[in-house]
Amino acid sequence: MQVSSEFKRQLDGYGITTAQILYRMPDHRALFQEFIWQQYDIFPEFPELSKFLAFWQRKIEGPLHSVTIAHSRLIKPQELKTIDGEYRLQ
Repeated sequence: MQVSSEFKRQLDGYGITTAQILYRMPDHRALFQEFIWQQYDIFPEFPELSKFLAFWQRKIEGPLHSVTIAHSRLIKPQELKTIDGEYRLQ
């Protein structure tokens, strides 16, 4: 049985990161728009989010106002433990 790539990433320290991005409308700078970004990322460096925000600043016309980040490691080291055997219930 193959393990999913998302599970492997979690074992490598990735967790769900959600960013609330507020940006100004390109044609109406006084108005704000909200964009929610969610991806697996590593705390506290956030390399995936950093790449996305760099892309945003290069390619998207709406200038960033603020970014609020929430992060949760789904698998923590103390939650992983080895087992001595495999048991099947029928």
